[in-house]
Amino acid sequence: MKKIISLFVISLLLILAACGNESSDPAKKSSTTEKEETVTESKEVNLYTSRHYDVDDELYAKFEKETGIKVNVIKGEADELLERIKREGDATQADLLYTADVGRLYRAKEDGVLQAGSSELLDKQIPKKFQDNDQMWYGLTKRARVIIYNKDKVKPEELSTYEALTEDKWKGRVLIRSSENVYNQSLLASFIDINGEEKAKEWAAGIVNNLARNPEGGDRDQAKAIAAGIGDVAIMNTYYYGQMLNSEDPEEVKVAEGLGVYFPNQETTGTHVNISGAGIVKHSKNKENAIKLLEFLSAPEAQETFATANFEYPVNVDVEPSELLKSWGDFKEQDIPLSVLGDNNAKSIMIFNEVGWK
Repeated sequence: MKKIISLFVISLLLILAACGNESSDPAKKSSTTEKEETVTESKEVNLYTSRHYDVDDELYAKFEKETGIKVNVIKGEADELLERIKREGDATQADLLYTADVGRLYRAKEDGVLQAGSSELLDKQIPKKFQDNDQMWYGLTKRARVIIYNKDKVKPEELSTYEALTEDKWKGRVLIRSSENVYNQSLLASFIDINGEEKAKEWAAGIVNNLARNPEGGDRDQAKAIAAGIGDVAIMNTYYYGQMLNSEDPEEVKVAEGLGVYFPNQETTGTHVNISGAGIVKHSKNKENAIKLLEFLSAPEAQETFATANFEYPVNVDVEPSELLKSWGDFKEQDIPLSVLGDNNAKSIMIFNEVGWK
């Protein structure tokens, strides 16, 4: 009996010794740690974007090369992507939602699909004016909504403000896209903030009264309608005009060359400016990587690329506009926080419906 007990004790001591040696083996410990890190560390970021520009894809490729973080891009219409993220819930693979116009980013925030995310670098590179108050989205590029005019029929000195386009002399001469377009909703939302609802409603009614045709098509279509003699002035975003001037389609270039760009309200409230921007998705699995991508896209090199290749104004104050953008001249921007464009969106839609802006 004593012999059996002794053998048991010896066996137990040998097992304990073996366990101790294994835990103190640096090679085995390192191997285990590396395996755990491989499981938890992600080297990707999933981007849901409504933007469809080659320059964006080039920047994502550069980000991958510099960081080793793979950018998985899912493209679609803004509203469709938002609904997809909502439908997917906490199972979504989306890390960033990237789209145009504050109005859409505001909807994403209100629908509860975004979360706060910040860094010192983002605060340095993106002015507060172009950030959500709760840091749920960040502007990455700017675009001004300006008056484009037929250089053969309109002199720049005839133009002044958005409000002046409601005067009788412009009756049957104004072109603009539909009220369903978020760019126009945000434009009217800015007027609500600056001038009040009644004045905003007067402006919308005045534009309807002076339309050359029922609203149709996109911003480029308004420019083409001027060239076709349907109207003489249009309200459109600057980057569309830049893209037309540099188009591979000779007809688009010809149309653009016959047009001039005018920044309205320079002596009063300033020209309306909106953004293209992104927010971190609430159920992101790669939040830190998402922040890194935002930092990369708002850094000087990427901002210069947006300006030269896509004719968008940089949000980073350390970066100058491209030569083409500079050629149009400096301009004063509306001095309002962009978050109010989202706050007033519902009021804008209501006003459009009341005045019959289709």
